[in-house]
Amino acid sequence: MGMLSLRLKKLHFVVLFGLVFLLWNFITYYSLTQGRANPDLREQTLSQKLDNIEKEILKQEVENKKLLEDLRLLKERNVEKQQETAFRLKAQALKPGMQRADLQMNQDVLPVLMIACDRTTVNRALDKLLEYRPSISKFPIIVSQDCGHAQTAEVIQKYVKSHNITHIKQPDLSNIVLPASKKKWLGYYKIARHYKWALDQIFVTFNYPAVIIVEDDLDISPDFFEYFSATYPLLKQDPDLWCVSAWNDNGKQGMVSTEAELLYRSDFFPGLGWMIERKLYVEELQKSWPETFWDDWMRHPDQRKGRQCIRPEICRTSTFGKKGVSKGLYFEKHLKFIKLNMDFVPFTKMDLSYLLKENYDPMFKKKVYSAPVLTADQVRSGAVATEKVVRVEYTGKDSFKRQAKLLGIMDDFKAGVPRAAYRGVVSFMVQNRRVYLAPPQTWSGYDPSWS
Repeated sequence: MGMLSLRLKKLHFVVLFGLVFLLWNFITYYSLTQGRANPDLREQTLSQKLDNIEKEILKQEVENKKLLEDLRLLKERNVEKQQETAFRLKAQALKPGMQRADLQMNQDVLPVLMIACDRTTVNRALDKLLEYRPSISKFPIIVSQDCGHAQTAEVIQKYVKSHNITHIKQPDLSNIVLPASKKKWLGYYKIARHYKWALDQIFVTFNYPAVIIVEDDLDISPDFFEYFSATYPLLKQDPDLWCVSAWNDNGKQGMVSTEAELLYRSDFFPGLGWMIERKLYVEELQKSWPETFWDDWMRHPDQRKGRQCIRPEICRTSTFGKKGVSKGLYFEKHLKFIKLNMDFVPFTKMDLSYLLKENYDPMFKKKVYSAPVLTADQVRSGAVATEKVVRVEYTGKDSFKRQAKLLGIMDDFKAGVPRAAYRGVVSFMVQNRRVYLAPPQTWSGYDPSWS
């Protein structure tokens, strides 16, 4: 019995050992055959892992960039919020109820309002203002931007940080719904809306006494600020003046004299660098500001009310803005030929009282109507060369247009007023002599039907 049991145990052990041996051989064979059948398996698995890691890193990089951009935008919004807060605090300090001493201090401040939109070249206009500005406190610069153009906003923001200018943004960027016949004028509707908002900020929020308005495509002369400083007292004193402009519509090279100090009264509202008082805007213009073509609206008799602007012989602004709502046509035909004054005239040291209406009118009439009369053809041919001041007379709308074309000046009318005219007279130079294109001395007023 014992021997049998021992033999059975040995047999069991041999069988178990044989099974383990077979199993080990099977596993070894399987591993070797699988390895030979897929020699790149390990390498593929490692490559896939590396690819996945690379994808994760790239994904994280994108997320980090987005996070940085969000932080940058948050920082910019915070800066803008701080500026707006400072803007409101200053405005609150200048509310109509402030004390007379504060009002008097603010009387000498003439802010420059720059109207901007989507021109990244706004830096050129800002650089000139900063170059020629004689006083930061007297001439604070406020850029009002429409359009929501991010690249232009970035350019302006650089000046906010480096030169402490104020950057405000027109908040209403909604589309203006127009009938099909007026859609081509959409740009002019948006410009009028922007001007209204910007002027409200200057005169209602800030409560400044006056403002000098420029656009983002204007170069200025070295005496730009000197010119407006000297003429501002006249604007306040003379009830028949309602604006001062830096522009002469007939200010092309060869059509102006070399006398940079010459200034005139004009019935025509020129724009393109101009100054008005708060009283005019708040009491008159703000109430009925137009939906479009604000500059032509300013030239209408209902707004002008027989008042005049001061304008220079030689422009104190010139435009480099070929791109615009007019598609560059007016620029190519006219604006690029305008001469910009480059000589500094010390206007604040000069007596400009001759520009007051009571002094100006008698002197002006005498100069014009004492000049000998020539025809436009005679002027062009250089006849009677000894006469350095001459008059060419027109008798009606068609007569004016015909002779204006012959003499090379602007021949159009706005509400019946020729460009740069005073009492119907347009003054300019032809072949180095003064020419007055004038109506008869019996002239009694403009005819708004002339257009």
